[in-house]
Amino acid sequence: MLRIPRTDLDVFPLCLGGNVFSWTADEQESFAVLDSYVAAGGNFIDTADVYSAWVPGHTGGESESIIGRWMAARGIRNRIVIATKVGMSPGLKGLSPQTIRTAAEASLRRLGVTSIDLYYAHADDPETSLEDSLRAFDTLVKEGKVRYVGASNFTAPRLAEALSISDRNGLARYVALQPHYNLIHRRDYEGALAALCMREAVGCMPYYGLAKGFLTGKYRPGRNVDSPRAAAARAYLDARGLRVLAVLDDIAHARRTSVPAVALAWLCAQPTVVAPIASARTVTQLSELLPVTGVNLTHDEVARLSAASSGTD
Repeated sequence: MLRIPRTDLDVFPLCLGGNVFSWTADEQESFAVLDSYVAAGGNFIDTADVYSAWVPGHTGGESESIIGRWMAARGIRNRIVIATKVGMSPGLKGLSPQTIRTAAEASLRRLGVTSIDLYYAHADDPETSLEDSLRAFDTLVKEGKVRYVGASNFTAPRLAEALSISDRNGLARYVALQPHYNLIHRRDYEGALAALCMREAVGCMPYYGLAKGFLTGKYRPGRNVDSPRAAAARAYLDARGLRVLAVLDDIAHARRTSVPAVALAWLCAQPTVVAPIASARTVTQLSELLPVTGVNLTHDEVARLSAASSGTD
């Protein structure tokens, strides 16, 4: 287990993404994946109130509801670190104090919990002052409805400003950041944002850890993959993407492990990363991710992967 900085939360080095629950995985399949994850020692689950509002007939909160029913059925709430988000759900967009309050109460009900372990601002809201949002989060923390707060999709200047406001006013502080970050998509995080997280002890939980499935290795020239994310993943099938796959293949073969485990291990090797987020719609897919917990890349392996992925993203 790894400790999220500035918290008492000890988490598994692979955070299980809940975006597929009620989307590409129905409730029975979701329960099976969750059971397998916990059986392997996992305890860190990420979701959001907007999952899966994009599915026809859904309104958002379906993933939280599945996770809530699963925790209740298994009786293991006290073993799970649950993270969810506010700010992008239909009818509850942005980070106004009222939106944060209303959304938090709804997430608590769907999850069937009395407290959310890690509550993220899903995206920055330029229409609401950072201080107003942080005061709303702070109130939830003081009430015991949220343990810690985090930020997702924030730029370095906005995150730095939010941290300064919290420190200056004694408000709950963002302890975690969710950026779009993986072996193929690096420029948004590396640099100012990574340096800020290092300096301020903010834990990084990258989303799209497998580049929308591309870094699983199943997308190859001439191969068709039946997946809602296929078009987005195939966009990475350029010269740089093929270079990355070649190095991933080589390291995975030498280590007798899976390609996605090596891709996630590269993230785990980055100084500020606590636990990358990756989702699985089947137990078989999950089995390809779990070996990351035993893959500690050497300095040379990290350097080879970084060199292969260098360039425009």
